[in-house]
Amino acid sequence: MRISILIPAHNEERSITACVLSCLKQTRKPDEILVVNDGSTDRTGEILKSFGDKIRVLTIPIATGNKSHAQEYGLKFITSDVFIATDGDTILDPRFVEYVEEDFRDKRVMAIGGYVRSMKYNWLTACRAFEYAVGQNLHKLAQSYIGFLFVIPGVAGAFRTKEFLKYIAFDHDTLTEDLDFTYRLHKLGMKIFYDRRIVAFTQDPVTLGAYVNQVRRWFGGGWQCLIKHWDIAIREPKAAAELTLLYSEGIIFSVLLIMLPLLSLRFFATFILSYFIVAMGFAIFAFWHERRWEMLIVPIPFLLLVFINAYVFLEQMVKEVVLRKKNLNWFKPERVNI
Repeated sequence: MRISILIPAHNEERSITACVLSCLKQTRKPDEILVVNDGSTDRTGEILKSFGDKIRVLTIPIATGNKSHAQEYGLKFITSDVFIATDGDTILDPRFVEYVEEDFRDKRVMAIGGYVRSMKYNWLTACRAFEYAVGQNLHKLAQSYIGFLFVIPGVAGAFRTKEFLKYIAFDHDTLTEDLDFTYRLHKLGMKIFYDRRIVAFTQDPVTLGAYVNQVRRWFGGGWQCLIKHWDIAIREPKAAAELTLLYSEGIIFSVLLIMLPLLSLRFFATFILSYFIVAMGFAIFAFWHERRWEMLIVPIPFLLLVFINAYVFLEQMVKEVVLRKKNLNWFKPERVNI
């Protein structure tokens, strides 16, 4: 089995060295590491040249403005049986490729979704690590049991190249290409395997403004993909159940969170206290699973993000579903040194 790693990179001078080194230091060496330098104007190109023939670099002179365009370009040059999709701000666990090869020995598996961990930086990345721990060890695990994994992470996914090129490809009509891929795999009845051993350490937003822009892209792309693939809920009962739960819960919770202060401050205070107690329970779980002490204090600042998430979720629903003001502008957060 030949395995390639595909890395789109736009102005990643602060992180691309660590990313490439993590690919080179795999216990099972990848057969090819292909980096698409997507119109970078910083030192990304210079850094990539320093690796010589250890990697293959493709250069797009003018930035495409969207990661999926760079991925599509790079995929044309991959001839391996399997390709791993990750980002230039991500570090792969040393056994990432080894586990991917092991999982693809099952001929029925067409794609693999891995496990994402947030790199430590500040309270925002701690909150994101908390979300990842709960989401991937409870929600996503339950999704895999019923056979409807909601999304293959864009920084930790692997696909059979031939099938991807033939049936999936790139449309560029949503902000969340990873979610779009996952919907299409489900609609084709292809098996997606969720493996928590396949770990990618990614760099999440470190400023509040960058965080808001990222969740705008995630939620906006989520609504775009739901509109695009709504028919899957009619054909697949498990998809209908999962999507109804995700989106109805999101709408109800977001509306309650915003409206309750206007209706009853006392009831709102009770609601927030109850939510905080539940969050503390999840924080203990996250601390035990991730072995990160800051998980124990995350529920305090996380309450702020809960309000932000609720507002942005409804904001994007109105823009994408009601007003149909489709946004395809890709936001790239500022990187910090790895």
